[in-house]
Amino acid sequence: MSDTNLATASRQIEQAILNPDLRPIVQTFFDETTFTATHIAHDPATLKAVIIDSVLDYDAASGRTQNTSAQQVLNYIQENGLTVEWQLETHAHADHLSAAVWLKEKLGGKIAIGENITHVQDVFGKIFNAEKNFSRDGSQFDKLFHDGETFSVGRLPAIALSVPGHTPADMVYIIGDAAFIGDTLFMPDYGTARADFPGGDARQLYRSIQRLLSLPDKTRVFLCHDYKTADRHDFMWETTIGDERNNIHVHKGISEDQFVTMRTNRDKTLSLPHLIMPSVQVNMRAGHLPEPEENGVSYIKIPINRM
Repeated sequence: MSDTNLATASRQIEQAILNPDLRPIVQTFFDETTFTATHIAHDPATLKAVIIDSVLDYDAASGRTQNTSAQQVLNYIQENGLTVEWQLETHAHADHLSAAVWLKEKLGGKIAIGENITHVQDVFGKIFNAEKNFSRDGSQFDKLFHDGETFSVGRLPAIALSVPGHTPADMVYIIGDAAFIGDTLFMPDYGTARADFPGGDARQLYRSIQRLLSLPDKTRVFLCHDYKTADRHDFMWETTIGDERNNIHVHKGISEDQFVTMRTNRDKTLSLPHLIMPSVQVNMRAGHLPEPEENGVSYIKIPINRM
């Protein structure tokens, strides 16, 4: 079956590879506390920009938030005279809280995510027994992208591709020749995303990865996380599709069944992310804290013996 949306993305990338004017400038800020890379991509001609996967600092012991990481992003935007058009989320993260709401208040930009966030809201709305008026239709976000939907960043063409598996709502945003792929893949020497969260699916993840690996070799790939390896001592968050074809988990010769067996067995050994409880509750609300209770305070719920 032909994949017309993938073909459209590939043509966009090939055109940008040939024409430097169609390539975004990318600046990354890495938060070592959550191992998260926040990317800012902008059109050098119009100075229009997007912020991808921002981080709101959160201390689990005290329940306090800070904007230290987001302030770095804000400073860069202002110092370079950029105008923010989008606050993009690749998925509802389970390892850090989004700063999209705070950054939108300071800089503007529509908060967007993949349309399947509604599945995440439904599943986790039940797990956390969300308030009765918690909407499960994605309306907390300004925009829900569907697979193959095109948009722009200044004069740069962009397209959103659905890559479910890690979560149902994972999206890749391709701006010019640069693909921002969230957690779907890590650096080639580290592997692939886990698929054992509610709504995750290792088989679906494999197929999404194969879709990504069908993009042109020279596609720039920007990751959401890095954790180093035993042999690599520097954090890295940029690679290429050509290099990812040698990923230790999905290189040539690894069948779908082999991947599913590996991923399932590996996931059984992993602990839940340290910040999964606050992260999902906030991120499924587009970065908004849960509604304050009658005393004016927001609370994070911890379901006992549920996850």
